[in-house]
Amino acid sequence: MKASEIRQKWLDFFAEKGHKIEPSSPLVPHNDPSLLWINAGMAPLKPYFDGRVKPENPRIANAQKCIRTNDIENVGKTRRHHTFFEMLGNFSIGDYFKVEAITWAWEFLTDPKWIGFDPERLSVTVYPEDQEAFDLWKNKIGLPEERIYKVEDNFWDIGEGPCGPCTEIFYDRGDAYGDLSDPECWPGGENERFLEVWNLVFSQFNHNKDGSYTPLPNKNIDTGAGLERFASILQNVDSNFDTDLFVPIIEQISEIAGVRYKDNEEQDVALKVIADHIRTVVFAVGDGVLPSNEGRGYVIRRLLRRAVRYGKVLRINQPFLYRLVPVVGKVMGVYYNEVTDKAEFIDKVIRTEEERFHETLSDGLAILAGLADKAKQDGSGRIGGADAFKLYDTYGFPLDLTEDFAQEHGLDVDREGFEQAMEAQRERARAARQDNDSMKVQGGPLADFTDKSEFVGYNELVTTAKVIAIVREGQMAEEANEGDICQVVLDRTPFYAESGGQISDTGMLTGAQAKAKVEDVSKAPHGQHVMTVKVEQGTLRAGDTVEAVVDRIKRDDIIKNHTATHLLHQALKDVLGEHVNQAGSLVAPERLRFDFSHFGGISPEELQDIEVRVNRQIWNRTGLDISLMPIAEAKAMGAMALFGEKYGDIVRVVRIGDYSIELCGGCHVGSTAEIGLFKIVSESGIGSGVRRVEAVTGRYAYEYLEQQLDLLRQSAAMLKSGISDVPRRIDSMLGQVRELNKEIESLRGKLSHLEAGSLTDRLQEVDGVPVLASRVDAGDMDSLRTIVDELKTKLESGIIVLGAAVDGKVNLVAAVTPDLVGKGYHAGKIVKEAAAICGGGGGGRPDMAQAGGKDPSKLEEAIRQVPELIKRMA
Repeated sequence: MKASEIRQKWLDFFAEKGHKIEPSSPLVPHNDPSLLWINAGMAPLKPYFDGRVKPENPRIANAQKCIRTNDIENVGKTRRHHTFFEMLGNFSIGDYFKVEAITWAWEFLTDPKWIGFDPERLSVTVYPEDQEAFDLWKNKIGLPEERIYKVEDNFWDIGEGPCGPCTEIFYDRGDAYGDLSDPECWPGGENERFLEVWNLVFSQFNHNKDGSYTPLPNKNIDTGAGLERFASILQNVDSNFDTDLFVPIIEQISEIAGVRYKDNEEQDVALKVIADHIRTVVFAVGDGVLPSNEGRGYVIRRLLRRAVRYGKVLRINQPFLYRLVPVVGKVMGVYYNEVTDKAEFIDKVIRTEEERFHETLSDGLAILAGLADKAKQDGSGRIGGADAFKLYDTYGFPLDLTEDFAQEHGLDVDREGFEQAMEAQRERARAARQDNDSMKVQGGPLADFTDKSEFVGYNELVTTAKVIAIVREGQMAEEANEGDICQVVLDRTPFYAESGGQISDTGMLTGAQAKAKVEDVSKAPHGQHVMTVKVEQGTLRAGDTVEAVVDRIKRDDIIKNHTATHLLHQALKDVLGEHVNQAGSLVAPERLRFDFSHFGGISPEELQDIEVRVNRQIWNRTGLDISLMPIAEAKAMGAMALFGEKYGDIVRVVRIGDYSIELCGGCHVGSTAEIGLFKIVSESGIGSGVRRVEAVTGRYAYEYLEQQLDLLRQSAAMLKSGISDVPRRIDSMLGQVRELNKEIESLRGKLSHLEAGSLTDRLQEVDGVPVLASRVDAGDMDSLRTIVDELKTKLESGIIVLGAAVDGKVNLVAAVTPDLVGKGYHAGKIVKEAAAICGGGGGGRPDMAQAGGKDPSKLEEAIRQVPELIKRMA
């Protein structure tokens, strides 16, 4: 039976049983750390289970996509570990319970119309204290007692929220998968013979924040069955990877690699890992999770890079994962349309990420393999921390991949040594920054250095130059060795030194005996451009001739933003007024930031006008004219000078057609057309009379617009409308929300009335005074007061004290009827003493008072002490 048929049978079976079939929804974070994300369609179930919300249909079923990465190292090495899997679920919210859940599970599994398992191959486990489930399996289903196992772990509890006992159903795969004489060969043991296929959770308790358990208002059913496991049994294959959910993907990888599945164990592991990881990455990207260096994005980046590395095991040395997107869509798109509808976008994201990683992967893997061989030969069994750090620092090889590689070769990594090397690097960088700062002040190592250094970077990005000075560890030096971070001065340099808001260039210095990476450039006391470099190979010596090469891509992005900054400055003056003046700026490759003087806000219409004016200059393909002239002449021409900047007698003037003219020492495009596109991404106030605009240009502007458009597409899809209809749909939905909020307030009032009615049965007499002290479920202090008010209308005479635990805190409200106030009973004093037990305080009037506490675990004790508090007042 195909996996798609199993999935459909599941949905059809429960549809026949009156369940609403929930569609597939985007992945969202889950509160169980071992489940990274679950299907968003299940997110609303918690308020259903704890009784806060009543669903339209109390019976729900679905096929939900799940991602779990807590045991990633086992993927590909066991039959059933995956980072992405499908969970088939059926749920009851206060409707049917154990009888139906167990009966239907047995029917679905054993009836030939549905799954048709041999009943003799099925066993179950139950929670030892759940006698009801045990009796149902034994007496109603007819399972022999010896196939019903009591297991202490059969209590589903993942922290705060709904929980309860569970029963797990196992399928016996037969003697080929395990010997019954093995103590672990039983349902629930560590074996391959008894395969868990379904877990029925009887959600009947709530795990409270204070660690206590209270019965839920309604008993619920929450079940999960693994589609991949069903498929492996029904297709009679050895593992999940041999099912039709994986085989087409594995076959495609094998074709790309030119290998055959099941010919070689090492290759098989690689094929399985790649097949697993590509499913996860495709679904995650399809749901909007993009590779990054933090959060969920980092998990996806790690999975993608692991898959690329396993591709190396198959001798695949070029990007290939993106080529698997269509086959994943073919396998999964029957039910999950998003993997086919967004295939082009998913392909682009994966290909881009692969290409970036391939740039450094090959060299890193070759070095890592050598380190592994060395560790085996010298008997240490460990890759040194310094070596692991070099891989990370020089080749961009993540530590977790180094650790994965080491583990596969029976080795470990000196993580402590890695951290020490990382800290040493930070110290060197700090020292380098201090050295760098010292270049700018009198008394530093270059204070008396007056040799000329010519900047040629306006017109040349590659030049041959001579090393005329080296500063290492704060001192003038003759040479710098591999691994050193030092400062270098050339007799002529193409590297721009950070100034005027434009960040410095980066690039490479390459000589006959050395190779050094230029990481920063600043100016020395006498104006020379001083490069901070890291020597990557060999020894760099004073007097060496080197080729100096600026990173052209980075420079091209920078100059687009610098010229756009000039256009923005003028556009701001045009729209807001001549009072606008620059108060600071940043010109980086990926963005520009411009601070300016302006009192008051900027309207959306003004911001749009500013943006259009800048783009109009870009569309006009306006040329730039850059020249040197006396400062008086420049000012006579109307050139803008920046406040606080120092200018010499001869200044550099940058003119953009007849639109903008400024004094500027920075680098610029030849024509505004090179900027391509200008887009403002934010505008805000950053101080009294100072505002800030951030913007992007060129390819970064395109990427920004594409991201915004993708968000709009996603929004339209979620709203089930066309993009042009999104505002109208949102307006309509906001109207519905307002109506629902009114209904919620009305329902809250009704619930308070019902809660108050159920509490009157808890009245007790304390020295002849009617007292009602109880813990209740109330979401906030207002709800608690409402319940107290309801109770006061029902009691002619009495004292009421109610408490609730909300968000880790305690709320308490006390009320005393007028006749008892006259006898000396005081609500404020009662509630104050009760709150003190919970680590809090409060008080109020004699007839009504409220208080708060910090320790919810003490709430029950505080409620129990109320009679004693009242006795002391008598």
